[in-house]
Amino acid sequence: MLEKILLTLVSLAGIALLPMAQAGDRFHDDLSSYDNRRFDDDRWYVAPFGTFIKSGGDRHAKDGWGGGMGIGKMLDRHFNVEMKGFYQEFGGDNGPWSFAGGTVDLQYYFIRDRFSPYAVIGGGAMNSCASANCGIGAIGEAGAGFTYEVHDNFLLRSDVRYRYNNNFNAHVQPGKDEFHDMVVNVGFVIPFGDKPRPPARTEPPVAAAAPAPSRVDRDSDGDGVLDSVDQCPGTMRGARVDNTGCPVRLVLKGQHFQKNSAALTLNAKIILDDTAKSLIADPQKNDIEVQGHTSSEGSSAYNMKLSQRRAQSVVDYLQSKGVTNKLMARGYGESQPIADNRTAQGRAANRRVELIWIE
Repeated sequence: MLEKILLTLVSLAGIALLPMAQAGDRFHDDLSSYDNRRFDDDRWYVAPFGTFIKSGGDRHAKDGWGGGMGIGKMLDRHFNVEMKGFYQEFGGDNGPWSFAGGTVDLQYYFIRDRFSPYAVIGGGAMNSCASANCGIGAIGEAGAGFTYEVHDNFLLRSDVRYRYNNNFNAHVQPGKDEFHDMVVNVGFVIPFGDKPRPPARTEPPVAAAAPAPSRVDRDSDGDGVLDSVDQCPGTMRGARVDNTGCPVRLVLKGQHFQKNSAALTLNAKIILDDTAKSLIADPQKNDIEVQGHTSSEGSSAYNMKLSQRRAQSVVDYLQSKGVTNKLMARGYGESQPIADNRTAQGRAANRRVELIWIE
């Protein structure tokens, strides 16, 4: 009976977590680029844990407790591999029971964030003793759990597992060699070393100072480059240009979206109308990356999704106005601040959309 219940629980857990896995994959695929591939965490870690074991009815035993230690490595943004050893004991009708063993586990993380759910499978060996009868058998485990990041080098962790145990005629318990138990582990994870961080972004070169205007040489579009050397006349206001007067970056600051939304405000549409006219008139037709950025308010996962939706809103609006440049929406969440998130002024500056011209 316990075997059927545990198998049902594990199956339901897997079904419940499958949409999270698909959402996580879509999220990362949408943002899959040079940046996302670089920031995989590949540190080693140790993971001590305590255990509650719910013994199956086939052991004729009580519930018990134990503990152990795992040593593992984060392989990439989805997988961990871990070796762990454990000791557990409890009482029973045929005397006290004790387990000592170890497994090799493979963990699959649906997302890597402050809260990270995962599924786990493992296999290994276990020495079982009931009173004076002992024998070594094989075990297999499957289950689901989560980690919660308290600090870069300290995570809480818990999982629940179904355990199958076969003692191969060791006769630890006469007449029975297959057993089914439920195991609940609670502990923490201590990664070694510094957590990988995104590399600092390099700013495009600042436009060279233009010579003083003469009577016959002016700067008609006010971009700091004289008309005589300006290869991109009519640059939109506020754009940063190179030394030929062609735009390389435009930062849209201010209240351009409704709160916690990707809907454009009237002020944003007025600015984007002017931007669209300039892009349509530009003969170069560079590809443009539209970047969404947020402040640190809210969770990092929510900010990443919000920044992606806001960048896409700007792309959709410019295309609706007839812009034919190739526009690519990219959300960067709170990962690239330009001001101090501890102040209201800094957070306001960090909530922005940037247009980056690609050579």
